[in-house]
Amino acid sequence: MKIADKLIIGFDQALRTVLAPANARRPTPGESASLHELPSDDKREAARLMRVNHSGEVCAQALYQGQSLTARNPEIQAALEVASREEVDHLAWCETRLHELGSRKSLLNPFWYGASFALGAFSGLMGDRWNLAFLVETERQVEGHLKSHLERLSVADYRTRAIVEQMKRDEASHAQTGLEYGAAELPLPIKFAMKLTSRVMTKTTYWV
Repeated sequence: MKIADKLIIGFDQALRTVLAPANARRPTPGESASLHELPSDDKREAARLMRVNHSGEVCAQALYQGQSLTARNPEIQAALEVASREEVDHLAWCETRLHELGSRKSLLNPFWYGASFALGAFSGLMGDRWNLAFLVETERQVEGHLKSHLERLSVADYRTRAIVEQMKRDEASHAQTGLEYGAAELPLPIKFAMKLTSRVMTKTTYWV
């Protein structure tokens, strides 16, 4: 596929990710659990955390699309596309739960998408091993965020917890896939910079 065709497809995917409702291929985890009204504080906290998770999935879509655009190995491109499709499920699940909680998506999503796409494209240009290194580190950090969210969510919020738990399992699987394809190990300063950027994103998206 020519680079111009990839860019057109990428632009279409960007618009769909940021503006259009996501469609999941897998059922929403926890949808069989009864939907009951949570105490206002628990509901507010769940909504804010799910807004953060939704923005994280917007970033994941952008990162994968940027990486796929510049990846050189067809097998790695295919693996990135599979992971990206699973992340679309996450996007849809978060949207569903945000709607149930009476909340909204972050207003900053277009900015997060652009920044993450640029990082993904840049990492791909560095070569496949470094491309995968950024993927692995991103997934590890996301898995850590999701673990902390499970500690903050009410134990009675079965629907939100089921979504977060499945997302956490998927992120760990994506990181393992990156390692199996030969990901390099990022230098500590880059890991720290990624963690700092992630912290800024989560803190602002929690409120905005």
